[in-house]
Amino acid sequence: MNHKKDNGSGRPVMQQDRPFRVLMVCMGNICRSPTAHGVFEKMLADAGLSALIDVDSAGTHGYHTGHAPDARSQAHARKRGYDLSGQRARRLLAQDFEDFDLVLVMDAANEAAARELCPASRRERLRRLTDYSKSHSASEVPDPYYGGEQGFEQVLDLVEDACQGLLQALAAPKSGS
Repeated sequence: MNHKKDNGSGRPVMQQDRPFRVLMVCMGNICRSPTAHGVFEKMLADAGLSALIDVDSAGTHGYHTGHAPDARSQAHARKRGYDLSGQRARRLLAQDFEDFDLVLVMDAANEAAARELCPASRRERLRRLTDYSKSHSASEVPDPYYGGEQGFEQVLDLVEDACQGLLQALAAPKSGS
């Protein structure tokens, strides 16, 4: 596991007295961020790292607070082995930048909205999920809400790639150790 300081928070994962916390953020917290939450949660479980790294999700807007993820997001995720059914949408809070080590947004609009809430002393915690992509070159995870079925598959493709890169970044040994 990680003693690496370049995981985005400046804090080594293994040298904490609590789990390292990652928050996935999109606009309404019903499509992209719950998908990223579910994908990363399963990757952590599969890697045996659930006790060391915690994941949650939120939205920059409160349109869907308390709602389950979009049925289409759940259906597409389920086909790939991810269960999003237990999640409920919530709104991003300024306190989240204190409570989470990494706040990963899906696109530039989410980044701008999150930056408005983020204390200057915590700006290093705010990044895009796609910063961790290995195979895809997209700088954003596009919102599939108003599109067709392929949009939800594209979200999963991008999220799986970025979450794999994130897992590698958090689990990589520190250089020179």
